[in-house]
Amino acid sequence: SAYLSADYEKIAALEPDLILAFSDLQAELTRELVKRGFAVFTFNQRSVAEILDAIRVIGGIVGAGARAEALAARFEQGLEDIRSSAGRFGARARVHFEEWDSPLISGIRWVEELVEIAGGDPIFPGLRNASLAADRIVDPAAVIERKPEVIIGSWCGKGVNFGKIRAREGWSGITAVRNDALYEVRSSYILQPGPAALTEGVRQLHAILCEVAGHDVPADLRPEKAFTRSGASKKLQRRD
Repeated sequence: SAYLSADYEKIAALEPDLILAFSDLQAELTRELVKRGFAVFTFNQRSVAEILDAIRVIGGIVGAGARAEALAARFEQGLEDIRSSAGRFGARARVHFEEWDSPLISGIRWVEELVEIAGGDPIFPGLRNASLAADRIVDPAAVIERKPEVIIGSWCGKGVNFGKIRAREGWSGITAVRNDALYEVRSSYILQPGPAALTEGVRQLHAILCEVAGHDVPADLRPEKAFTRSGASKKLQRRD
């Protein structure tokens, strides 16, 4: 299966006992699967709390409720550890998270929540509850007005082009661009509302914000994979 299409014959060949799907965008896929006689459970989680709830529900469905509860509790503790680490920052950086570049789309709810947990302040907090990407399109001029100190891109399915970000009209004066505080977190780590976002994704966000704030990342909170930073070599100033 891809996100919006599926090979129904290959799915049938697997003889699944249960099929899990995500979001209203997969409604037609799940409708067809139900018509073909499969058991389907569709989630629509959009927040950190809902991701944790989905883990607990899946555990209940497959008869592993206690293990799922323990897993969710472990993820919750990990998020609290990162929130506590971010408490060391003398100031919270203003963060512009880009989910797409053309048109410019700001972060979905769970991403913006993870940015806050990691120690940043999203510059478009009022858009986080918009589940549709079309409702989170922002004017590049609005980004300039909000003066982000950090720009983190995760262009769903393609690499972030830092040169393109720098070249946007009027963006050369943005603090994040002047200081070269431009970063990328791969979409597979942050744009899927599941365990990866609650572990590797948020750890990469925290590592980025630690770098901006001039702090070391605690050894037990370091991400397993390296995030991508802009190629220029300007030194970031400590914020505290």
